[in-house]
Amino acid sequence: MLIGEAKIAARVAALAEQIDRESAGMDELVVVPVLRGAFIFAADLTRRLRTPCAVDFVALASYQGAVSSGAVRLVMDLRSDIAGRHVLIVEDIVDSGRTLAYLAGLLRSRGPASLRTCTLTHKAARQEVAAPLDYVGFEIPDRWVVGYGLDYQDRFRTLPYIGVVEPDDAALPR
Repeated sequence: MLIGEAKIAARVAALAEQIDRESAGMDELVVVPVLRGAFIFAADLTRRLRTPCAVDFVALASYQGAVSSGAVRLVMDLRSDIAGRHVLIVEDIVDSGRTLAYLAGLLRSRGPASLRTCTLTHKAARQEVAAPLDYVGFEIPDRWVVGYGLDYQDRFRTLPYIGVVEPDDAALPR
């Protein structure tokens, strides 16, 4: 185990408080979780927000198994128009920065009133591309992490904590 349930819950609450403070006066925030990894984090975060919010989803792909393709592709787009609206992208992890940079650029081109980002985890040691990071839950080491939405080959997403798995042997999280 890398990060336990209680520590995650406390950090999610703190992030929600910070987002609420910085969203004061906004009539609504459009929360955009990136599927599939951010769904658990986004659900917990939006339940803690006092700022009124709508939720819409995008799905992006950049990994095949444990290997990054280096290219990001849009698998599922938003269903709503975000022009003139305040948008918060919610990610599970930022490592190379490619996915978040791609999505932020795509959504920025649609004319939101504001665009901010929130990631549960950030691997600073792996970041290759500048990506906007407004809210970061945890800085983590360069290890393959699973749980709380994060996966290894679609396994371990529903663990209530964040653990480490070795991609070579897909051992149980420890």
